[in-house]
Order: sequence, then structure tokens, then C-alpha cells
Amino acid sequence: MSERVNVKKKQTAPIAEAKAQAALPALGPKGMLRWAWTQLTSMRTALFLLLLLAVAAVPGSLFPQRPANPAVVTQYIKDHPDYGKLLDSLQLYDVYSSAWFSAIYLLLFISLIGCVVPRAIAHYKAMRSQPPRTPQRLSRLPEYGTLVIPAGAGIPASDAINGAAGLLRKRGYRVEVRDADGDRPSLGAERGFMKEVGNLVFHTSLIGVLVAVAAGGLFGYSGQRILVEGDTFVNTLVGYDQFNPGTNFQSSQLQPYSLQLDKFNITFDRESRGKFGQPIDFAATVTTKENPDAPPKQEILKVNDPVALGGTSIYLTGNGYAPVVTIRDGAGNVAMQGPVVAKLQGDNYYSSVVIKVPDAQPEQLGFVGFFLPTAFVTDKNVSFSADPELFNPQLTLNSYYGDLGLNSGAPQNVFELDVKNLTPLNARNLAAGGITLAPGSTYTLPDGKGTISFDGVKRYIGVDIHHNPGQAYALVFALLAVAGLILSLYVNRRRVWVRTGTAADGRTMVEYGLLARGEDHRLAGEATALRKLFSAEWQLPEDTEGTPSQDGASEVLATEDVVQSQRTPSRASDNVAGSAGNAAGPVTTPAGPNGPEKDQ
Repeated sequence: MSERVNVKKKQTAPIAEAKAQAALPALGPKGMLRWAWTQLTSMRTALFLLLLLAVAAVPGSLFPQRPANPAVVTQYIKDHPDYGKLLDSLQLYDVYSSAWFSAIYLLLFISLIGCVVPRAIAHYKAMRSQPPRTPQRLSRLPEYGTLVIPAGAGIPASDAINGAAGLLRKRGYRVEVRDADGDRPSLGAERGFMKEVGNLVFHTSLIGVLVAVAAGGLFGYSGQRILVEGDTFVNTLVGYDQFNPGTNFQSSQLQPYSLQLDKFNITFDRESRGKFGQPIDFAATVTTKENPDAPPKQEILKVNDPVALGGTSIYLTGNGYAPVVTIRDGAGNVAMQGPVVAKLQGDNYYSSVVIKVPDAQPEQLGFVGFFLPTAFVTDKNVSFSADPELFNPQLTLNSYYGDLGLNSGAPQNVFELDVKNLTPLNARNLAAGGITLAPGSTYTLPDGKGTISFDGVKRYIGVDIHHNPGQAYALVFALLAVAGLILSLYVNRRRVWVRTGTAADGRTMVEYGLLARGEDHRLAGEATALRKLFSAEWQLPEDTEGTPSQDGASEVLATEDVVQSQRTPSRASDNVAGSAGNAAGPVTTPAGPNGPEKDQ
């Protein structure tokens, strides 16, 4: 033992010296590029980039996004002066169009292409190639079995191998018969190529989803519009209340269709005690026209049931009441007339109202208050809405006069009125008191500033309009990805080999073996099914057993001592059965004219 250790020590010294003197060759620019491309196109990198893309999208839901609402972003920076500008410099308010998000997106796109293309080429070559050659010892395969065809059956080895080939073809195997006229013909069969096809379809579909999403972000657009009953929306830039274009949006993409709100109906729950007065159904009757010359078409717009028009999808997203008012200035001229959108603020459609009248003379007028569909007053003189229906509508306002600030050009929220630079006219804490109006009533403003009339109430709806040219393609590719994933999970890649031979007494000896590419818990069931098919093809009893060869090798049994066939399902049982074979006596195997076949 010590001599062997000393020999090893003597041998390791020059090896260690040679390793110390060895120098790795420099990769060079081409080698570095090749190494970088290999790392980028590996499946591990693709999965990492996919996870990184999901993480990179998180800030888009944590911080306000400038494309969705620039005013909110501006206000957020003002409210957080310590880190607001820092976040802006990191493009966290423009996450999905930022340089770092686009870089991750493009790298993932390139990585998936680099993964799929070489694998597709390799799989195409594999599908066109022949099944692997028959191993010399089939008994070493995970599933192995033997059959013996009696001499009186009249089935020589060549007919047996052709019969086995026919059965395997019926089961979807791609079969190649070898040495059909020899003493030991064999075949190789393979199936399950759809597993890799499904894998390739899955990854290719992921690329398709990325392309479709990118196309939607580049060429799509979205917008919002509030429509009062009787109003018409025309699909032009000036027709939107808010518009969010894609990166490569062109105004020529807008198809000039029109949509008019004829009537909006709400169904309230009047039976349930716990949810009495809750809305249970919304339905907007609209009239649409694909273009100015197209005939009008009446449609119903409901929640989660959009109207498709001009390549866009129109969704119902909100609703409320719009009191109709008429305001005259101090000179008696009509300064404003029409519905005013009331913004929902509480239960039973309690809504806030803001009215700006920049055309009033000699002073601009402003009103702030609330609208109650069914007005009630408590003992403490507090008004509230008792029901969402228009049983007792009431409009309560405070009035102001002065410069509204609209002439400065700075954008303002239509649902807010800045009263810092305005002089109050009416309020509950003033001598004139507040303004309380019922439908059909008129109130005269103090100091000869004019009048305001409450003419009636209309309903309004809020709609979201989306155009995404990649939406349909994204759905198709997503379905293909699911189909490809199902194929890759439930289809198994299997190989089968069968070898036949003729014993000295005229019996035909058959052995077969199965091998799976990867894990396949159904391989044993496939072996059992093939054995039943072979037995039925050659009219053999299914429960017969025999003795395998002496050394457990995958050879054709050809000995008089073997009377029946035996199935050996596993390597462990091969060893056990091999011991039984040794006890039974030696077995011999006739060699073919070309000698024994070699291992794969």
C-alpha cells in the first residue's frame, strides 16, 4: 500500500509542475464575443431576465406614471421635494419607456431568439435522422423483456421483426429495420418528437408575446371621455378629455367614428335588506357610426362588455349625475348653460359640484357645492342623500367672484376650484347664506352679480377607449404558449429496440428494450402495452415466463433449456433472474454473419 502511495506522489509532482507552467490562451476579441453570446443565449440567462423584467415593472405600480397622468406626477414631485426629483432622474415616473426597462426587454428578446433558433435547427436535424442503432445488450435498458415464438408457429426472425415494426408504426413510432435478411435482424424505433416541438412552440410564443406587447406600446393609444346624455364623441384628438399616445403614434391612426350617448339606465337593488339601494346593473344605449357616411347603429354598452368600434375597444368605467344649470351675469347675458358633471364622493351618489364661469361680466364667477339625488336634512341641519335615485334632487352651492386664473394658461382640474384669490358671495357662514336649488328654481346672486337656475338633471358615463394593435396577436401567442407547454409536459420521448433470432430447434427468440429521454414514469406501462401487442401478434400466452441469458446481456435467447419467455422489468430484477439463469445452466447465442452488434 505504501509503495503505491509513493508512486502516486512521484507522479503528481511533474503534473503539478506542468500545471503551474501551463498558461491559458487569451480569448481575444472574437473569443470574448463568442463567450458573451453563449452566456446571453443560455436558458438560465433567459429565465433570469424574465424574472428581472417582472421585478423592474414593480415601480410602475408604486409611483405615478407620467404617460397616465402628468398632473399627478407633477404634484407628487412637489409633495416630495426631498426625493421626488431623484426618482424622476431615475425614470421611475416613466418606467415602461425608460432606458433600463427597455434594455432588459431587448436583452430578453435577444436571449430567447438565441435559445430557440439553434434548438430548432438541432431538432429539425434530429427529426430527419434515423433512430439510434440497436445496443448490443438490451438487458441493460430500464425496461427489458423477452418472448419465444414456438417453431410450429412458422414465424421466422425476419417476419417477426417486420411484424414488430408494423405494430410500432401503428403506435406512432418512427421505425428503421436493420439487417432484415440476416440471422439477427433488429429495429430501432423512436417517438415523442412533439415534446421538443412543444418546448420550441412555447419559447417561440413567448417571443411573439413580447413582440405583440411592444407593438401595442409603440403604435397603440388610450384615452378617456365623459359623455352626458345627448353628447356625441368623435374620435379625434380634440374629442378626448385625456389622451395617452404610444411612442410611435400618428394622428392618422384615428378612425373618425362617432359615439352618441342616448340613454343611461341603472338598476338598483330594491329587495335585499343588506344591499338595498345598491346598483346591480348598468346599461348605456349608444348610437355609433364607423365613419361620417356610415349608417347609424344602436348598441348597448355595459360593464365588462365593451363596444368595438374603429379598431378600438370602448369600456364603461364610471357614471353619475350632471345637473343642468343656466347662469346669467350681472348684465343679464347667459354666461353658461348646460350640464355640469358632478363627481361621486360618497354613498347614494352624493357628489361634489364645481362650476367655473369665465365668460361672466364684469367679474368671473365660480361655484362649489354638492348634489344630492334624494336630499334629506338631519336634526342638526346636515344634508345627506338617502337614496341614489332622483326622488328629491337638490343642488347646494357656495358662490365666488374674481379672477379664476384660467387666462394664465396653467392647466386646472375641472373638479377643483382654487378660492384663494376669489371673493365669496354665498356661503353658510355669510349673511347671504348658501344657495339651495331644486329643479326648476332660480337664485339671484348678491351685489347684482347675476342669477343661477337649476333646470334639471341628466346622467353621464365615463368611457375608456383603448387601441392596441398587438392585443389579438398577444392572445394568439399566449394560447400557443399554453398549448406548447402542455405538449412538452405530457408527451414523452421514447426509444424502443427489438432484436430477433432463430434458435437451433427452430424457435424464434425475441427481445426488446425501452429507454426514455428524461424522466418518464409511464415507461413501464408502455413496455407492458408493447408486450401485450407482441403476444397478440404472434398468438403467444401473455403470462408465460422464461429464463434470461446467463450473463444478463441483451442477446437473443437460443437454447433448448429456455422453454418459455420472460419479462425483466428492471436492472435489479435482471441480476436476480440472471442468477436463476446460472442455476438453470449455460445458454448459448448464435452469432450473426456480421458478428455481434456493438453498444451505442
